[in-house]
Order: sequence, then C-alpha cells, then structure tokens
Amino acid sequence: MSLEVTGKLIVKYDTAQVSDKFKKREFVLELAEEINGNIYTNYAKMQLVQNKCEIIDRYNIGDVVKVSFNVKGTRYEKDGKVNYFSNLDAWRVEPANAGAPAGSNNQPAPAYNNNNNYNNNNNGGNYNSGATSYPQQGGGQVVDDLPF
Repeated sequence: MSLEVTGKLIVKYDTAQVSDKFKKREFVLELAEEINGNIYTNYAKMQLVQNKCEIIDRYNIGDVVKVSFNVKGTRYEKDGKVNYFSNLDAWRVEPANAGAPAGSNNQPAPAYNNNNNYNNNNNGGNYNSGATSYPQQGGGQVVDDLPF
C-alpha cells in the first residue's frame, strides 16, 4: 500500500550503516492539520533505505515536500514476548507543489505552526473541540456514505 503526505522538513539525520548489507537515513516531517479552525501539529519520522538515502540531500530544512511512502511492520519475539514495530519507508520525495496543474482548485495545505507548540489554541492538547461535523449535500442533507 502506497501513501502520500505533505509536510515541512524539520530534521535530516545522517545515513546509518545498520549492517554490511543494509543502510538507512531518517528524516522528520512536521505535519499540520486544520480542524474546526484550529491547527494541530504532528511529527512523522520516516526513513529512506539503501540506494534511496541520498534523495533527501536536495532538500533543505524548512522546505515543504510531498513524500510517497509505504507502511512496513515487523513482528519479533524476544525472551518469549512478542512485540511489533512499524516503519514509514519513503521511496519518493518531491517539492510539495510538483505535479499540481496550473490553475488547479486544490485547497492549500494549512499553515505550519512555527512556534513549536502542538497546537495554536492552547487547549492542552485536547484534539476534540466538542463539535461534530457531518458531510452534507447542497440542500443541507446529511450524506450517508457508509456501506452498511
């Protein structure tokens, strides 16, 4: 499964040679999402592996980029205890505005939070504002898009 995310590049780590046959390079994106007029910020640590490690070199801290990635999960057992971990394996990084047709009506990404707080409304990190919004059609009808 391939996914995409757009965010501001805030950290680039050096390439790490994990083993003789495996190397990786991690980087962090700041992701901003506007919900009910409030901007919430999250951070996603992603990795590039093998021959993809260098593709982040052409971008600078502060650049807004679009990253195509896969979610990879691993199950492992140690001392009789089963555990899991996930990686966000990036395979393409491009400028955020790449591929957008001229004059497109795409909505702009929300403004990024530059004061390093988790959100701008100082609600103590409560992500639920209490308001519930349902998708509606032009006449104000609630759209029932559930398959059951």
